[in-house]
Amino acid sequence: MSRQALALTTYFGERSRVRGRLLADELLDIHARHEVHASILLRGIQGFGGKHRLRTDRLLTLSEDLPLVSVAIDVPARIEALLADVSAIGDEGLMTLERTRMGGAGLCTSEAASTSSEEVKLTVYLGRHERVNGAPAFTAVCQALYDGGAAGATVLLGVDGTRHGRRERAQFFARNANVPLMVVSVGDPQPIYRALERLGEILRDPLLTIERVRVCKRDGVLTQASHDHPLASKHSPDTRQKLTIVVSEAARHDRQPIYLELVRRLRTAGAAGATSLRGIWGFHGDHPPHGDRLLSIRRHVPVVTVTIDTPQRIAELFPIIDELTAEQGLVTSELIPASSPLHLAPGL
Repeated sequence: MSRQALALTTYFGERSRVRGRLLADELLDIHARHEVHASILLRGIQGFGGKHRLRTDRLLTLSEDLPLVSVAIDVPARIEALLADVSAIGDEGLMTLERTRMGGAGLCTSEAASTSSEEVKLTVYLGRHERVNGAPAFTAVCQALYDGGAAGATVLLGVDGTRHGRRERAQFFARNANVPLMVVSVGDPQPIYRALERLGEILRDPLLTIERVRVCKRDGVLTQASHDHPLASKHSPDTRQKLTIVVSEAARHDRQPIYLELVRRLRTAGAAGATSLRGIWGFHGDHPPHGDRLLSIRRHVPVVTVTIDTPQRIAELFPIIDELTAEQGLVTSELIPASSPLHLAPGL
């Protein structure tokens, strides 16, 4: 069975502080205090926000200030309850609130009819060392999605979070078996639901969310336009659009890594912000699931770059993304009904 849920996502800097504490600790304490069903803290590799200050792991600094992304998933009542605490935090960043559905493996059959022909995004929350037949569970999930015909999937490793309402934080000299990771996949409804049937067989107690998404490009082929401005105008004036671009870290454009060039150009063009996250495993298109190759100079893990702006600005920025993904990559688009700067306290 499934139930309606909300996903609260917060984008901020690693060194951001509030009330003398790191903002990341403050946020995850709030998630734990409200016993959020599923949450995860992700550490980015590069990005910029409203002030256009670049944060990157490629600069040798004494104290890194990389972008962080936290995601909290639960029923609307619980997310709305913690919003008061999160919104009161005085710091710079961005919050978005998105509708989703949450459930277990039974999510597949009950939702197929309601998605019509639109693509869907499935997110599977697992523990770092969860196993299936002796192998990492995330590899089994990716294989099921690939075999089912999904357009792509990326595994993102968390450093903190909650699972079933319990705080699970990565620590030195610990196995960190239950620290969360997430597998984010997109594709047509039927392949995703076929994969879900398989996931119900191999996973013991999966945490899943599913929502609509639009696949714009796949391996250089423009499958459909990103959400246009007239469509967004039917929604609230506060509606924002999120583009997600997945490429291999080894992929190049004019000898430059695509993910680096993408953030550089978006920053030069005045985009509201962008964040890149390095995966540890995944696939897109017809390329089988994979991670780094042994003794390889270039890394072959997927890199996910997210940019959020008004639909009109996204339309203006899309040619940059279109050029850089002319031969490879996966590009998806989503409309976000509510977003806010973190230093404000709006009623989302």
